[in-house]
Amino acid sequence: MLTVENLDLHYGAAQALRKVSLAAQPGKVTCVIGRNGVGKTSLCRALVGQQCASAGRITFDGREINALSASDRARAGIAFVPQGREIFPLLSVEENLKTGFAPLKAGERYIPAEIYDLFPVLKSMLGRRGGDLSGGQQQQLAIGRALVMRPRLLILDEPTEGIQPSIIKDIGRAIAHLRSLGGMAIVLVEQYFDFARELADAFILLERGEVVMAGDHARMGQDDVRQRLAL
Repeated sequence: MLTVENLDLHYGAAQALRKVSLAAQPGKVTCVIGRNGVGKTSLCRALVGQQCASAGRITFDGREINALSASDRARAGIAFVPQGREIFPLLSVEENLKTGFAPLKAGERYIPAEIYDLFPVLKSMLGRRGGDLSGGQQQQLAIGRALVMRPRLLILDEPTEGIQPSIIKDIGRAIAHLRSLGGMAIVLVEQYFDFARELADAFILLERGEVVMAGDHARMGQDDVRQRLAL
């Protein structure tokens, strides 16, 4: 579904990504792991169209999307849960969820009941302002907002950052459930190694904007992967 080949990305004279390649398939979780500052968020921004790649190719459903805007990529079925959540603090939970309607056709502009099944707390807080929620609840809201879009590719940028352990488990269960449905490809960006390892079908490990290791779930369990993250 998603193929990234030899992707470069620059911020002015500074190069953030160097020849990065990865693939994501429906019913699978591809994890992007690495320490702070290695280019994980830059990769997310390139995938969703928030930052233009300098070189390389991004293909989604057999179509090259390098030239597509972020809004066109959203309409094509790519949803993004950014680092830091970026919910609207003065809007209610329900209004935040409805911002996911933007790329949808008129007949699809409703909140699927499955979102409340995954995150029951959202249904009980529909009238609360987003800014009044805890960090973990805001993260669930950000994921729910992305799911309102009915994505075929879901990109999550460090969804466990600053989240209490009980909600990390809830988020992990939600990702595993979405994978089990088989229709959605998931790219999960993480520093929390154990969380990533539990969910990953495949992974890439970034250092200084380059892929230094890649493999399947079994390879991710090897000591050298953990050691590189600890350096």
